[in-house]
Amino acid sequence: MKAGRFDLLLAKDVGEAVKALQTEDAKAASGFQSLGPMLNLRLAQPRLIVNLTRIPELSAVEETADMVVYGAAVTHAAIEDGRVPDAAGGALARVASGIAYRAVRNRGTIGGSLAHADPAADWPTALTALGAKVRVAGPRGVRRAPVAGFVRGAFAPALGEGEVIVAVEVPKASAAARFGYVKFCRKVGEFAEAMAAAFHDPDTGVTRLAVGATEAPPQLLEGDFADLDARLATLDLGADPVRQRLHRTAARRAMAEATTGIAA
Repeated sequence: MKAGRFDLLLAKDVGEAVKALQTEDAKAASGFQSLGPMLNLRLAQPRLIVNLTRIPELSAVEETADMVVYGAAVTHAAIEDGRVPDAAGGALARVASGIAYRAVRNRGTIGGSLAHADPAADWPTALTALGAKVRVAGPRGVRRAPVAGFVRGAFAPALGEGEVIVAVEVPKASAAARFGYVKFCRKVGEFAEAMAAAFHDPDTGVTRLAVGATEAPPQLLEGDFADLDARLATLDLGADPVRQRLHRTAARRAMAEATTGIAA
């Protein structure tokens, strides 16, 4: 199939994009790696597409003492290749390198992944574990929100009318911090059937576990993991016992890697 008719706006700045997105049936796009197939299948039929790739600040990266701020249009490939700083000591590059295929990573963006809000996508789960936040611009200005909870459901990001993700803030990890990431796919390049990301920083005492690709948004556990199985029992891992087992296995392996530094 081919996409239906739509108007295309190449926004020059965030203000123009926000104004255009208040139009009825308007949709923002950057890499088009998720929206493109949906347009061709006519699962999405917007009247207006606002292309964000011409906005310079959305491709910029800012590094401070405490965090790295990635413009929403920074591609997976730029993170994978180390063309931008990695706030988590290589964890971001590792996640990026496992997203779909290289052709997708060349165009797909970190902000677009969060805005698309596919529960099986890599960034919502990984960035939840890393304690990241999003910057969202809208008619009332710019607000910040934790990635944890930003995906409210399948393809349902916490974005209001006229709002667009402009950046992702990732706290810098200490030299002692470790990251674990495990996902199960039927074959390389496909979306995960189960995934988990774990972050452990002994210097700050922070430990987080995020479980994704469930029938719910990415689910976050923090604090004491002395009894991991008991903590996992509190999560909604769906009704399928096979999928439940996959999720629990991914979570145990990710946590083991984050706490011991050894991939299980």
